[in-house]
Amino acid sequence: MRITPDQLILWQVGFVKLNATIATTWGLMLLLTLGAHLVTRKLTSDIITSRWQAALEILITGIDEQIREVGLSVPAQYVAFIGTLFIFIATANLLTIVSGYEPPTSSLSTTAALAVCVFVAVPFFGIARRGWRRYLKSYLEPTVIMLPFNLISELSRTLALAVRLFGNMMSGTMIIAILLTITPFIFPVAMTLLGLLTGMVQAYIFSILATVYIAAATGDNDH
Repeated sequence: MRITPDQLILWQVGFVKLNATIATTWGLMLLLTLGAHLVTRKLTSDIITSRWQAALEILITGIDEQIREVGLSVPAQYVAFIGTLFIFIATANLLTIVSGYEPPTSSLSTTAALAVCVFVAVPFFGIARRGWRRYLKSYLEPTVIMLPFNLISELSRTLALAVRLFGNMMSGTMIIAILLTITPFIFPVAMTLLGLLTGMVQAYIFSILATVYIAAATGDNDH
């Protein structure tokens, strides 16, 4: 039984390997890019719009509202990053209904990469919003003694994001694989549906946590 798609090697030359995680990640990115192109190629401001444009507007409006509720006063500045995180994780998990598909989010390397994206985005948005002097000064608040603790907090929450997402995604995949070997067909189907719900929840939680960290870095939530 494979614990992670990293273990499935599709192609190898020497030490250069192409595993299932890399293949599914790039395949997913191409799918999302193509889907975005098809949905946005005929956008209109008319009252009557296509179903795909209506669905896109509902999705973006929902993400905007969530970002604003967390504390970021100008959601338009962050919706591209937060929205991409949510859509990538959600789509990766929704595609588990395809037989033989293993989501890249069940690999620690993918979840670590997503966490690193958040780790880089937090100071990026913080410096862009507050300036580098004010942002770096926040590490010394309320006293200089807090500097090492604030730095440890930055690193630990990045690790926590990666492990949280990896653990939840891998556990669902493992349970379904075990049930497939010891139970009839109906139970794995039920677990797959539950896994889809769990995947959507994890996409929401990951995106919200990233938004909370960015709000703390930009200082918008101080108001």
